[in-house]
Amino acid sequence: MTQIAAPGSVQANFKNVTLTNDQSRFVLSQKSNEFWVRMERLPAAASGEASGAFLDVPIGLVTGSHHMQVFWVPDETHNCQIGFPFTWLIPEGRWVPRNSTFLRPPTLKLQSETWNFVCARCHATGSEPNLDRSTRTWHTQVGELGISCEACHGPGQRHVTQQIEFQSLPKKPESQSTNLAIIHPKKIPPARASQICGSCHSMKWWDHNEGWPERGFSYRPGDDLEATTPVMRPKQLEKQPWLAKVLENNPNIFHDFFWSDGMIRVSGREYNGLIESPCYSGGQFSCLSCHSLHNSDPDDQLGRDRKDNQACLQCHAQFRGDLAVAAHTHHSANSSGTLCYNCHMPHTTYGVLKAIRSHQVSKPDVATQLATGRPNACNLCHLDKPLAWTADQLTRWYGHARPKLSDEQTQVADSVRLALAGDAGHRALVAWHLSWEPAVQVSGKAWIPPILGRLLDDSYAAVRCVAERSIRQVGQLPPTAYDFTVSPESREPVEALVYEKWSNEISATRNPSLPAPTLVRPNDFQAMQNGFLRLTRQRDESAVRLRE
Repeated sequence: MTQIAAPGSVQANFKNVTLTNDQSRFVLSQKSNEFWVRMERLPAAASGEASGAFLDVPIGLVTGSHHMQVFWVPDETHNCQIGFPFTWLIPEGRWVPRNSTFLRPPTLKLQSETWNFVCARCHATGSEPNLDRSTRTWHTQVGELGISCEACHGPGQRHVTQQIEFQSLPKKPESQSTNLAIIHPKKIPPARASQICGSCHSMKWWDHNEGWPERGFSYRPGDDLEATTPVMRPKQLEKQPWLAKVLENNPNIFHDFFWSDGMIRVSGREYNGLIESPCYSGGQFSCLSCHSLHNSDPDDQLGRDRKDNQACLQCHAQFRGDLAVAAHTHHSANSSGTLCYNCHMPHTTYGVLKAIRSHQVSKPDVATQLATGRPNACNLCHLDKPLAWTADQLTRWYGHARPKLSDEQTQVADSVRLALAGDAGHRALVAWHLSWEPAVQVSGKAWIPPILGRLLDDSYAAVRCVAERSIRQVGQLPPTAYDFTVSPESREPVEALVYEKWSNEISATRNPSLPAPTLVRPNDFQAMQNGFLRLTRQRDESAVRLRE
């Protein structure tokens, strides 16, 4: 998660790369095992003359290894680590402005990030920020960079000493009957075990009265997290009176992290979802019910014996067997529609330029979508169907009351409606789902490129990035030289080019018939645009800043 910048940790290209941003030029280079950046101010337009001043600084730290890499440069004290304004996207293998990797209003300028303050708590183990407020300097120390054993098991010196002593005994004691002098998450109450994960994976309040920037964090694995860093629960304000002051000072904080009903909507806060799930109220459900740090693939850390429906069947044994699960889901056995998490943990969370599964176990419900704006699981898979279609199925299968729906919600595929009329958060989620393999298999992909073509011209860079990735996944390349980091105001729109290429390809097929609710029309760009424009005029233009 955080490493010293070295050949074994840096995936980015530093081979004499030149980057420009906000009247500054950055020249990257590698010198032996070190990575350097030369920072120069570009000449002012009026004078046309360069100042000739530059500063060479080494790259100190690198954060990330799966999706992107963020780099940090030291200040003059070499302890404070300041964010480099470009990020390396691993899938694309390219540098992009840091601001373009977040879902935030285009007019919002990049704020300087300090690793010691923003990242040290969760992206390192045993961190002590050690801020000296009188000199405004940091003297940060960490037990280890990255997330290591003690992040989950707590301080380990007593355990190490004990194990060394055991080596001298004729027979080593059985671990099951021995106090191991360390925290073992599977041997403490499930709620406390989950709090270990929640100490990082949650939206919580750091009480500055505790003095953590100066002294470090008092929480240790096995402690009660609520005693030092209470987790925000928007729907329990009466139980969290301290939240009133938080909201007074940060009026947008709920909007930036939660759906309107209190469900978390940004990545890295899965614990918020867990504790609001009905499964959790029984006292036995925890993060370890599904995840394993030592017996899993590294990407999602889903336990190898917890894939498919196995995690849910631990408790819901009544759905074992193809007939039982098919009767409950009304989908054929072995289809994506019979996977518990596709219906009860849909991808309604956003982060790292993609959609991520919600960790709040819930049920598909059109009325909830109408009340909160959060897309329902059915329409995130059946991309070509309107909300009315879903409402009819849920009424017929589960007796849901059918809500009143508008003409668009009755006639237009909900993915298209949200892609054109939704806010930037909706558009990013839809752009990702338009290449999600289970959804593409169910809904077809022939109609999808024109929708993504419109999102390639979106005002939010993150939406454009997700749309570009998806259009490549469904088999069409974006126009030559397309760059999602360049705003539509600075270039010619590409939607018409995408449509022209798609129309030529679709016309060559034997069956160009496409689902009517998608509004996509081959060989009639104007008719399609008229349908799109009707929805675009209803777009939610409110500023969206999802703070991952």
